[in-house]
Amino acid sequence: MNLLVVIPARFQSTRFPGKPLADLGGSPLIEHVWRQCCRAVDATDVVVATDDERIAVVAREFGANVEMTASDCLTGTDRVAEVASWHRADWYVNVQGDEPFIDPAAIKKVIEVARTAEQDVAAVNTMSAITKESEFYSATVPKPVTDLHGRLLYMSRGAIPTDKRLGFQKAFRQVGLYAFRYSALDYYQPGAKKTPLEEIEDIEILRLVESGLSVQMVQVPAGGIAIDTPDDLARARLIIESTQSS
Repeated sequence: MNLLVVIPARFQSTRFPGKPLADLGGSPLIEHVWRQCCRAVDATDVVVATDDERIAVVAREFGANVEMTASDCLTGTDRVAEVASWHRADWYVNVQGDEPFIDPAAIKKVIEVARTAEQDVAAVNTMSAITKESEFYSATVPKPVTDLHGRLLYMSRGAIPTDKRLGFQKAFRQVGLYAFRYSALDYYQPGAKKTPLEEIEDIEILRLVESGLSVQMVQVPAGGIAIDTPDDLARARLIIESTQSS
């Protein structure tokens, strides 16, 4: 099985413009993600996909392979699909550019699950257990629910699953790490549109679920926080500082 790891990175984030270049412990956020990927696979198999020359310049400076993509990609996965149109592989691992603490072991686990996946599995996505009630009720944290075999039923920014009192019992948060078959990326090619629930939730993996495709969820250890807002970046900086001082 040949594969390509793609890190989508756009400058004009709605909640946090310029996020990929934000300083985190003396290095841009996108570099932290790239280095974690390079601990899982060879650097030649990792690509930063961006539509912004500022990100491209910085990424090339720290040694990354860069592909320039269209500025009108609907989601990060649409950006991965554009890269896939130029570089053919069996599977494409999409590592979100806002996951600086992504565990290389989690990337390797996703690759192994993809390698042994049943033929009807179009994609693999990861999740970790929610331990803080504040995460459960946070709209910035997508929460997946699965069937008894770990196949994704739905994912929402709302607090799911919940009891009759809308309380927190047990739930998972999505981790920004996916693997897509080449054929699954047809749903994200140029000209594709967001599906209705994807449009509402702003969760791109729902495009496959709404299209009737199967997504295998895989549990991985919590790998720190995703950077969605400047407040998240401030918390990440504290984590970096504590790590550097220990």
